[in-house]
Amino acid sequence: MPTSHLTPGSPIHDLVARLRRLPPSCGPVRLIGVDGHAGSGKTTFTGELATALGGAPVLHLDDIATHEELFDWTGRLLDRVIEPFGRGETARYAPYDWTAREFGPVRELPAAPVVLLEGVGAGRRALRPRLARLLWMELPHEEAWARGRRRDGEAQSGFWAAWVRAERRHFAEDPTRPFADQVVRQCPEGYEVLPGPVETSGPDHFLTHRDGPPAAC
Repeated sequence: MPTSHLTPGSPIHDLVARLRRLPPSCGPVRLIGVDGHAGSGKTTFTGELATALGGAPVLHLDDIATHEELFDWTGRLLDRVIEPFGRGETARYAPYDWTAREFGPVRELPAAPVVLLEGVGAGRRALRPRLARLLWMELPHEEAWARGRRRDGEAQSGFWAAWVRAERRHFAEDPTRPFADQVVRQCPEGYEVLPGPVETSGPDHFLTHRDGPPAAC
């Protein structure tokens, strides 16, 4: 029987131990960013990580973005979530309904010891000073986008065309990967968690925003 991701010695278990030892980064909160291309597996990985952390709260950036503001949501996130956390308060935000194309009822997000921030742009420049750790899902963009298109079906092809253009522009102007503490690769059985560019770079290393090599698990 395969080893559980949550058992001692597994990559996620070891990552959890590291995250819990970090000092708070946003008021009392250790805010952990999980970034990567759309379709790279961020949501699934973040769910497993949240479970391993004993049910850590998760904020999905899909709840903050809108059709008109695919990436122009920084002010809303800072005002509704980051700044309240900085004061040790519960955050309150209205998640966006992508079907109704409007914001829904207000939802509360506690200032827990660890909170996971998941979505494309979670490691953007404006947020990095508030992050205790930045994780990057290591999957080349073309492969990630193809997986996302298969997941969403032909009905969403128009949205995906607009999304790809917006994501390319976002990462060209505000790359995340060069600043990641760890990169996460999905394997046939579980995940591999490796040092990111921040941990492996030295004075003689050049940081690039391009995708890393394909996963080799």
